[in-house]
Amino acid sequence: MPVSISRVNPSFITEDFLLENKYAKTLYHGYAASQPIIDYHNHLAPDQIAENKIFENITSIWLAGDHYKWRAMRALGISEEYITGQASDWEKFEKWAYAVPYTMRNPLYHWTHLELMRYFGIHDTLNQNNAREIYDLTNSQLQSPEFSTQGLLSKMNVKVVCTTDDPTDNLIHHQNFAKQGTGLKMKPAFRPDKAFAVENPLTYHSYIEKLSAASSISINSYDDLLAALQNRIEFFHQVGGRLSDHGLESLYFEPDSKLDLDTIFKKAISAQVLSKEEISFFKYRTLIELGKMYHAKGWVQQFHLGALRNNNTRSLTKLGPDTGFDSIGDFSQASALSGFLNELDKSDQLAKTVIYNLNPSDNEVIATMAGNFNDGSVKGKIQFGSAWWFLDQKDGMEKQINSLSNIGLISCFVGMLTDSRSFLSFPRHEYFRRILCNLFGRDIANGELPNDEQWIGKIISDICYNNANEFFDFGN
Repeated sequence: MPVSISRVNPSFITEDFLLENKYAKTLYHGYAASQPIIDYHNHLAPDQIAENKIFENITSIWLAGDHYKWRAMRALGISEEYITGQASDWEKFEKWAYAVPYTMRNPLYHWTHLELMRYFGIHDTLNQNNAREIYDLTNSQLQSPEFSTQGLLSKMNVKVVCTTDDPTDNLIHHQNFAKQGTGLKMKPAFRPDKAFAVENPLTYHSYIEKLSAASSISINSYDDLLAALQNRIEFFHQVGGRLSDHGLESLYFEPDSKLDLDTIFKKAISAQVLSKEEISFFKYRTLIELGKMYHAKGWVQQFHLGALRNNNTRSLTKLGPDTGFDSIGDFSQASALSGFLNELDKSDQLAKTVIYNLNPSDNEVIATMAGNFNDGSVKGKIQFGSAWWFLDQKDGMEKQINSLSNIGLISCFVGMLTDSRSFLSFPRHEYFRRILCNLFGRDIANGELPNDEQWIGKIISDICYNNANEFFDFGN
């Protein structure tokens, strides 16, 4: 059993954390808390799951790769040496412990203490004074088998994890893991962004060579590119893949272009700079063709929209991408999203779709757009996905839930995901579930919903688990 070091400062996170009234408490404890987790989008490393890795210390599992924490530390004036630099793991943890008390009202403060409680049984609020004790205690626990990657997932009642995988990946870790026969399912998610990244002429050719090798198809034309992508989709499907994912500023819709796709492709692989029109048209047509392939396989397609990435060129040059220098973008979403979805729907080739929005001003845009393409064939066929990235906090979650409730059907929602690289991030599902139950509980207390525990409890259980289990259909 985890050992608590709480003495003078008991946790502010009680069993009724975030639950304002008796109705919210009943819904959470009776219908949400015990539901299994389907984490259908994350960035966990498949090899670490397959090999059941045990991490050396709390820094390597908790701070490495976590750009949320890195941004907070930089804001406090902490040197990069203690973030991504050469400082020791203890020194990095000590600096994070110093930072934590300053993160109040940022979701990091809640996440940090939920994670310390749920995984390690630590109820103290982390600070510089108790940093060494907590560092040593967590490190000693991490060396036991129950704190291996699979053990940590089991501890959180995770039934399915979907990693994010490039079409060129050999998926060997997924195949090896499937042979282990554990109760956990690990599924690959097809992320083909690099296959249509023709805006990067210096790297596109080398990527196409990798895709050619992976598919055993010589890619010399645009048709060859589509054949190679179809080949990899078939392979992913054989290994258990049932969904794709795409990270885009916005979707593309260029139906009237007179440009030639093969000409654009050959220019791209010869490292020629393309015009904005050529880039947009190529991405549009390739995503449409991919969408048709997904539909044919019965997959779910996911679109993460709205991130303005790599804003700080000095830091990008020094540290690379995904290091904490991205932000919310203010891209126009409605027209292209409508045209893109409609283009696939016209021929009844629109796959089940999840659309994630990063700009809260577009919540209603996305919610209304999803409703345009539900056709009665599948419950919740077009999903307004959970609050994402910078919106993955209490206010952001409430706004997404309210927008979906007001414009669509929250009862059809497939719920939460971690979108994380950390094996300690799964209490985010608990965070979401508490917020969800509190909103329903508040409405009951206000007389805006009936006090029908059984029915509303069913809706809560569906959002937390049942809807995702049905929607993604990982049983096949």
